[in-house]
Amino acid sequence: MADSSNSLKPHLPATLRDREFQRFSRFIYDNVGIKMPPVKKTMLEARLQKRLKALGITTFEEYGEFVFSPEGRATELIHLIDVVTTNKTDFFREPGHFDFLVKTVLPSVLLARGDVLRDPVRIWSAGCSTGEEPYTLAMVLSEFAVGRPDFRVAITASDVCTQVLQTAKTAIYPEERTDPIPLNLKKKYLMRSREKAKSLVRIAPKLRSLITFRRINFMDDDLGIAEKMDIIFCRNVVIYFDKPTQQTLMQKFHRQLRPGGYLFIGHSETLSGLEVDFKAVASTVYRKN
Repeated sequence: MADSSNSLKPHLPATLRDREFQRFSRFIYDNVGIKMPPVKKTMLEARLQKRLKALGITTFEEYGEFVFSPEGRATELIHLIDVVTTNKTDFFREPGHFDFLVKTVLPSVLLARGDVLRDPVRIWSAGCSTGEEPYTLAMVLSEFAVGRPDFRVAITASDVCTQVLQTAKTAIYPEERTDPIPLNLKKKYLMRSREKAKSLVRIAPKLRSLITFRRINFMDDDLGIAEKMDIIFCRNVVIYFDKPTQQTLMQKFHRQLRPGGYLFIGHSETLSGLEVDFKAVASTVYRKN
């Protein structure tokens, strides 16, 4: 009689061994610059188990062989990156930055331009996650444009994670996510869902038209952006990188900015110790020399 005991055993999740963790952590660092110290092993194991289940793979060893194969690099790498990236953001996060943008940075940019406003003011939201930051910028800049008929703006928003970019492009959010937005801007720039039970809002087309979303990996030698930027927002992103990676990224940002362009980073971040030609003009705000 056949032994049916195996069919009665519960399915156990795969276990990530130290050797495999080290292989994945090196691969993640080399491809997206994110450090995965040993304390992140349990988190990585839990997140990757969802990919194993989706692919019908039973062990991390088998998953690793697939990811590192030519086919896996072409089809699975993007999902692996989605799994390991952290995406925490809010509308009007660190609001002092937006006040400084309106009161100091934009007047400075326009003064440097003089009467040459043929090109729009270009802003890059680098590491935009689910889109709250670029849509906040679009609101602030649209308000700044009131009474300035010649003022135009173009916002590039990028992330390495395809899942969050899809959310950003859709521009639909649970209503409670919009609590930090001032009431007058909510009335002006948010559209409520017709199905009130869903409590969803969507960003108005006027703002969506100002933003171009793109997948950009900071580790790529060529970021693929032809235009020089006036302003770059890259906040609460570089904390996940080690110093050499931060140095390389800041040099790329420096090259991407126009002379006199501005860089905003997160309040938990600093350029201290990095060799890059930026001058601090306010807390976590820098200007290209």
